[in-house]
Amino acid sequence: MAESYDVIIIGSGPGGYIAAIRASQLGLKVAVVEREHLAGICSNWGCIPTKALLRSAEIFHYAKHPGDYGVKIEGAVSPDLKAIVARSRGIAQRMNNGVGFLFKKNKVDIIWGEAKITKPGEVVVSKTSKKPVEPVGPIPKNTLGEGTYKAKHIIVATGARPRALPGMEPDGKLIWTYFEAMKPEEMPKSLLVVGSGAIGIEFASFYRTMGVDVTVVEVMKQVMPVEDAEIAKLAHKQFEKQGMKIMLEAKVTKVEKSANSVTAHVETKDGKVEKISADRMISAVGVQANIENIGLEAVGVKTDRGFIAIDGYGKTNVPGIYAIGDVAGAPMLAHKAEHEGVICIEKIAGLPNVHPMDRQKIPGCTYCHPQVTSVGLTEAKAKEAGRDVRVGRFPFVGNGKAIALGEDQGMVKTVFDKKTGELLGAHMVGAEVTELIQGFVVAMNLETTEEELMHTIFPHPTISETMKESVLDAYGRVLNA
Repeated sequence: MAESYDVIIIGSGPGGYIAAIRASQLGLKVAVVEREHLAGICSNWGCIPTKALLRSAEIFHYAKHPGDYGVKIEGAVSPDLKAIVARSRGIAQRMNNGVGFLFKKNKVDIIWGEAKITKPGEVVVSKTSKKPVEPVGPIPKNTLGEGTYKAKHIIVATGARPRALPGMEPDGKLIWTYFEAMKPEEMPKSLLVVGSGAIGIEFASFYRTMGVDVTVVEVMKQVMPVEDAEIAKLAHKQFEKQGMKIMLEAKVTKVEKSANSVTAHVETKDGKVEKISADRMISAVGVQANIENIGLEAVGVKTDRGFIAIDGYGKTNVPGIYAIGDVAGAPMLAHKAEHEGVICIEKIAGLPNVHPMDRQKIPGCTYCHPQVTSVGLTEAKAKEAGRDVRVGRFPFVGNGKAIALGEDQGMVKTVFDKKTGELLGAHMVGAEVTELIQGFVVAMNLETTEEELMHTIFPHPTISETMKESVLDAYGRVLNA
């Protein structure tokens, strides 16, 4: 007889494992099917290990410029690539172990294998084609294997993978995805990054800080296309100051490979073609959902432009089948997947007052140098929506803490509805802004107005004071500029 559950979740990434824990908290019997590694791409190959790399790059940057802080370091400073990569991979394993511990603590069963939905309420798990990366250490294993499993509710949380463009397919040697970029065997002397979204810019920032000659090619009119134009322009200026070359409104039309390098034919907006050679290329042109071979077509689950179509609670068009995270569409962010998972489970459990996902209040963060983060509407999008706006700006050069840290290049920009004082969007570039954005997210979620923000006391000296000053500036009351 098949094992039966209240909920089976396919995939243990940020959305899947958080949904499983919340389901257990609500008294539901739950299992997660995983084919490769607990915690998904985010903790194993994305969010967390990339931040470990960027932290190493940050330390290296400070070590190269000790005189800026009145410190003298004798002798040459150089990065140990093998140790940097090993630290990053060790942190990924630690995250994997942590999710294994949480599953055991919350009585979540782990089913190792590849899942296929054969009909509503039934999942068949076969042997995985991947090599499972199981938690290590003193974590009791609560695992199951191949077989047929029953569940009243099935949640698809299979995530996404790097998108490959024709003629620019990653080969694991010369053309990298983030998998290869995260664990290079040796540091290239030159690197071409195609795409300036979060993934592309974070790796461009890491490798440039490590001394690599980096060129970024972006097809849109600005670097980091989803960000506010002013913020992107300021970031662009800082990237170029660091020695990064950025080509906008340009596209790679052809790639030629040699034994240990690539040559890209880059067409600019005026139709001219420039040949750029580099030791390695990173393809960072987006991701595509993992919707294949999991039985969606057989049971009639609708997809939209390559993603599973859902409502605000994760429901698909087929009763009892749900989808969360990257597989359910943009924005492809771990925190969006986590919140989506909680919403989905709480709706399944019948909790009252479950609110659907509000995509306008999902913050985005890019951990390059300087950091870039935002939530809500850009100034341009707000105007396109017909809103009459008031805009505030405050530069880091007017903030004492930023000056003391030697990080005075940055800006906070806020966008308000002129009539109501509603905060429509907040956009930031500079040191540690990814740790500040949640202040504006909370404000938006509480429907805070400019008056309430102005009456909020921000501690001094902190970089967070730039947030209040930006609000004050929108209403002609800025104090430190």
